[in-house]
Amino acid sequence: LAGLFSARIGFSFLLVFLLAGVLAGVDGIGGFRFADARLGFWVGNVALAIILLDGGMRTAYATFRTGLRPAALLATVGVVICAGITAAAGVLLVGLDWGTALLLGAIVGSTDAAAVFALLTRSGVTLNERVAATLEIESGVNDPMAVYLTLAFIAVLAAGPSAGSPWGDMATAFVGQFGWGTAVGVVSGVAVAELLKRVAARDTGGGILALLVGAAGLSVFAATGWLGGSGFLAVYLFGLIVGNRAAKEVAPTLAAMDGYAWLAQAGMFLLLGLLVTPSTLVTSLLPGLGVALVLIFVARPVAVWVCLLPFHFTARETWFIAWVGLRGAVPIVLAVFPVMAGIPDSRLLFDVTFAVVLFSLLVQGATVPWAARRLGVE
Repeated sequence: LAGLFSARIGFSFLLVFLLAGVLAGVDGIGGFRFADARLGFWVGNVALAIILLDGGMRTAYATFRTGLRPAALLATVGVVICAGITAAAGVLLVGLDWGTALLLGAIVGSTDAAAVFALLTRSGVTLNERVAATLEIESGVNDPMAVYLTLAFIAVLAAGPSAGSPWGDMATAFVGQFGWGTAVGVVSGVAVAELLKRVAARDTGGGILALLVGAAGLSVFAATGWLGGSGFLAVYLFGLIVGNRAAKEVAPTLAAMDGYAWLAQAGMFLLLGLLVTPSTLVTSLLPGLGVALVLIFVARPVAVWVCLLPFHFTARETWFIAWVGLRGAVPIVLAVFPVMAGIPDSRLLFDVTFAVVLFSLLVQGATVPWAARRLGVE
């Protein structure tokens, strides 16, 4: 009920479940002690796979072509620029060394697909096609770069200063992540689209077809990770191809897939909220807010202006895209990586990340309709 009414007062539906998790946790009224980072990690990954699958299935080829080039640049170069500038804020405001600060920058460097998809569909704002396509595709395909950078910096920190140069391994991992992610996503998408055309002709209902598509998407996500590729990229491309090549067959499944995606978002945010301990968060709150301010008002705008310069977006469109750089579940899930790896200051990174996400959802999430009207991009 709170989630349904949150839209009326301008708050993100997802923020309600995040705060519900905090209230149910060890310092809240529920008093439930939950510290299973591994479970939070796996639930977060599976939920993100479902969310990206649903987002890919709803993206038309025409929209994809319209926003692909600017979104691809934002999803790669933009994430790197954001991570670098945010790392400087981590050094100055949080007191981190450069290695750990770069890890923080990588964790919060990407926009969140769950938050952006939810906001664009529930805010009541209809954007012009190029702006909407750029935002949707960027949020769908920038997670692999953030995951890659996070894992790379964790490997560097875990190896220590005495280890040899990690750049060769990082380059190999980059090729593997994006190469396998693209290959498995495209091939499996074509195969499942053809399968759906055959089985859907037998009067199969939309509900069971949705289960088939969901199971196939999770299998693609898992198989790609097993091969060393980016499951996030693979499952998004899989959904994009299935949703377009078998559009007629997929149409009856979209209502069920929407339900799966909302369930995944709610469950993920609830569990991630449970992982937070507010009593330890207090000391990290002010540095976290400082990092959030730098990210929202400096790092994201600089990254967007640099990446969109060749594409002749208007100044108003560029400022709006810079503002809709919501951080959500992806950074919190990525912040669990260093906790599981035993990296020094990993708990501090998690608390700062949570403060960044909370501030982003409260400030950016609540003002998107206002910013769209103010900048004239409706």
